[in-house]
Amino acid sequence: MAKPSRAKVKKLHSEAMAAAVARRAEKAASKSAVTRGEVEHDPYSDADQEWLAMGISAPARRTLIDEGFYTISDLRKASLSALKELDGIGPNVIRILVSEMKKKDIEFRSK
Repeated sequence: MAKPSRAKVKKLHSEAMAAAVARRAEKAASKSAVTRGEVEHDPYSDADQEWLAMGISAPARRTLIDEGFYTISDLRKASLSALKELDGIGPNVIRILVSEMKKKDIEFRSK
C-alpha cells in the first residue's frame, strides 16, 4: 500500500480535529443546567440576597435561612451563643453579622 500524500494526511487530520471539537461541544451541552428548556431553581436564591450582599458564605447563608433568619433584623430573636453553635456559622460570619448589627443599632437577644 502506498503512503498517503501530505495533502491527504492534512485533510484527515483537520477532519479528525473538527470531529473532536464537535464531540466536546456535545458533551458540554449535555452537562448544561438547562434541561428541555427548564432551569433548575435554587430554593435559597430568593431569600438570601441580603446575606449575599454582606459577603456571607453559602453554607452560612443556607444555615441562617433554614433557622428562619431572612434579614439582619431577624437576628434579634437569637442569642449570640446560640448563633455560634449553628453548623456553618464560623468566626468570620459572626464578625460580619456583629458589625452589620452595630451599623443598624440592633442587638442580639440576651440569654
